Amino acid sequence: MKTFLALVLFASSFSFAQNTIDQDITNIEDKLIEWRRHFHQNPELSNQEFKTAEKIAEHLKSLGLEVETGVAITGVVGLLKGDLPGKVVALRADIDALPVTERNDLPFKSEVKTTFLGTETGVMHACGHDTHIAILMATAEVLSKHKDKIKGTVKFIFQPAEEGPPPGEEGGAKLMIKEGVLENPKVDAIFGLHINAGTPVGTIKYKKGGIMASVERFVINVKGKQTHGSQPWSGVDPIMISAKIIDGLQTIISREAKLTEEAAVITVGKITAGTRFNIIPETAELIGTVRTLDPEMRSMIERRMKEMTETIAKAYGGEATISFRNQTSITYNDPELTDKMLPSLQEVAGSDNVKLMKATTGGEDFSYFQEVVPGIYFFLGGMTPNEESKGAFPHHTPDFKIDESGMLLGVKAFTQLTLDYLNNQ
Repeated sequence: MKTFLALVLFASSFSFAQNTIDQDITNIEDKLIEWRRHFHQNPELSNQEFKTAEKIAEHLKSLGLEVETGVAITGVVGLLKGDLPGKVVALRADIDALPVTERNDLPFKSEVKTTFLGTETGVMHACGHDTHIAILMATAEVLSKHKDKIKGTVKFIFQPAEEGPPPGEEGGAKLMIKEGVLENPKVDAIFGLHINAGTPVGTIKYKKGGIMASVERFVINVKGKQTHGSQPWSGVDPIMISAKIIDGLQTIISREAKLTEEAAVITVGKITAGTRFNIIPETAELIGTVRTLDPEMRSMIERRMKEMTETIAKAYGGEATISFRNQTSITYNDPELTDKMLPSLQEVAGSDNVKLMKATTGGEDFSYFQEVVPGIYFFLGGMTPNEESKGAFPHHTPDFKIDESGMLLGVKAFTQLTLDYLNNQ
């Protein structure tokens, strides 16, 4: 009888605690939306998120967290220690905006202007990072009210420069790791999310293993021989060689990559050559990106790109070199951790609303955290339900929009993942 009463009391206490947390999450929605709109209206580019960081730090300090600023230039880290000892879990939000001029009609649209790489442009949260900041700030507030229910420590990581630091600078997840963000205390697992304009509100999408691609930036320099445009036989045309190289690179994808195993993409996004209509120039430069979801395929593609670039140029009397720069690694969801935490996502969203997805060839520097500690990265619905037929504006575009009603599920997911991971060790 005593055992039965103890179980009843425990169940009642657990239910009351969960109800209290759920109510705190519900009550924070107005703040959540207010924060998101503030950051949307005041966006800052990578490594320049100074005012953004100030507002984040001010909030975390008001919650009584240990706060460190200036991490990886503008990053903010908050530490919440539970009342009981245990593991350390990290939650991450990216905080930078993009050099995009906003074109929609939101009452809180960005009017910020700047010069980016010599070009006048607007600044916009065109990828939803404003919602990520607000979601993590709200999660910190909710969890700070329930330290007695936390067995371990929560590290809130507000990361700058996810979109990539400016040329010549370090930044992003790589620099945060270099500066020790996953140490002192040592992180055991990390969770991250990305709101998605093409996924209905109330939905969570996930995938074990590779969920987002590694991103490589490549530069090809082609050297020919300059001559008059009326006498091409007197020179070596680097523009023509560039065209042949571009055509050849695509055969690596269409004829050599095992696309039934994983997707891969080679894109040339920029070509620079010449100064005048009647001059065949001496040089040309091609800049592009390679996206892969498998390390072996990545190595094969890079090797074949080098071989093909050099050989094609030589065949037409020129020379060519290619160099690669890693932008992100494969965003890899630890299979064991994903299986373990899937019920937590299903608990907050409902089993029918947690959907297995195919990998995407987009990239995320959250991947660098996952190279050090096990992690899970998932997508959060941000599209108004039943609007699939209208089509969502893609991320990184001037018309990008997010349905704010989807953000609360992000707070629920982060909170549930944290408590379940720490308390079910």
